[in-house]
Amino acid sequence: MTASARHFVLAAGGTGGHLTPAFALAHELERRGHHVALITDERGAAIPGKPDFLTAHVLPAGRFGKNPLGWPRGASAVLKGRSMAKRLYETFAPSAVIGFGGYPALPALLGAQALGIPTVIHEQNAVLGRVNRLMAGRVDAIATAYPEVDRLKPKYGAKVHLVGNPVRPDVLALREEPFPAFTEDGLFRVLVTGGSQGARVLSALVPDALSILPTALRSRLQVTQQCRAEDIEVVRKRYSDHDIPAELATYFEDMAATLADAHLFIGRAGASTIAELTAVGRPAILLPLPIATDDHQTANAREMVKSGGARSIRQPMSTVADLENAGFTDKDNEDRKRQSETLQKLTKDISRQIQAMAQRPETLANAAHAAWNCGRPKAASDLADLVEGFGGADMMDVIRVGENNARGASQATATNGAARDRGE
Repeated sequence: MTASARHFVLAAGGTGGHLTPAFALAHELERRGHHVALITDERGAAIPGKPDFLTAHVLPAGRFGKNPLGWPRGASAVLKGRSMAKRLYETFAPSAVIGFGGYPALPALLGAQALGIPTVIHEQNAVLGRVNRLMAGRVDAIATAYPEVDRLKPKYGAKVHLVGNPVRPDVLALREEPFPAFTEDGLFRVLVTGGSQGARVLSALVPDALSILPTALRSRLQVTQQCRAEDIEVVRKRYSDHDIPAELATYFEDMAATLADAHLFIGRAGASTIAELTAVGRPAILLPLPIATDDHQTANAREMVKSGGARSIRQPMSTVADLENAGFTDKDNEDRKRQSETLQKLTKDISRQIQAMAQRPETLANAAHAAWNCGRPKAASDLADLVEGFGGADMMDVIRVGENNARGASQATATNGAARDRGE
């Protein structure tokens, strides 16, 4: 460790969406010679991919659901977690505490503020999450992944910094690689993923959507698709019936290599997914998860769609129940036969958008370049610059205007400067 080494605490909920950027920041801070610790829940402490050097501390994290009867219990857990966080800080002496959303971040941030420790929040989605929304007015800085973030009040603009959403180094390494050659008669490689919540609609509809493509396009298909374990054999048979080559798995060990070969991505619009697609430059057909909190996946897709790098298809809320309860895996099931025409329309919409993007090689290549232009490859280092501004030199403006940075960065810089001129 160097003489300038400092301590930082990262606090995040136990999901990959919260922890992936936290781990990326941890790696960058550790590379710079700092000590880093993690506050999370039991899921986060055990999640694969946690850096070996990152000590995890599990704190109580009260949840506040729709039923007010549970709120006192949630508040009690938050207060207990806040006290435990304060004891940790008295020993670890962090220069700043950085929250990445999720309920475990709440007591961690409150404990830091009680001791006068600077706090920063990072929002991965294009809608400010519940904990970040609650803490936005009290923290010292707000780091965002998108130039437009819904439910982020304009009055906080002076402390907003557009940094992006950090991605894994193996994915980021693909950024300077060219888009895979796509010709009139070459293979058309399609990657389909969706995670545990999203795989069912994709498993149910994408094989049929691909099967109704024009013969010249369908005959060139090579599909790689993630499926739920309980659906994989049925999906395999569907592709076989359609005579479409497909590699199916519940999990792909080397997703970076899989993404590197893909000409088109079909899947959900989670924050990490969008960050990886734009870092690498891959065009996409996006089906935002309709039951996502505050419909944040639709907002996540917004920038990429506006750029021309993606097409977004809205999945009606009703189809969630149709797919989960109708037993799509059984073709003879009466419920399957009674499924609404909405599912058929959704299948045709997917097929139509695939055809529109892949009808000419230059169309797909242009979409790939548009997606690439939305990427923020310096997200981890910019976020590290931001948090390093606490506990050392005066707070610095880390927004960098220039190569591969979105227009919103310059707008944020201008906003910050105007606020300082007003003495805010």
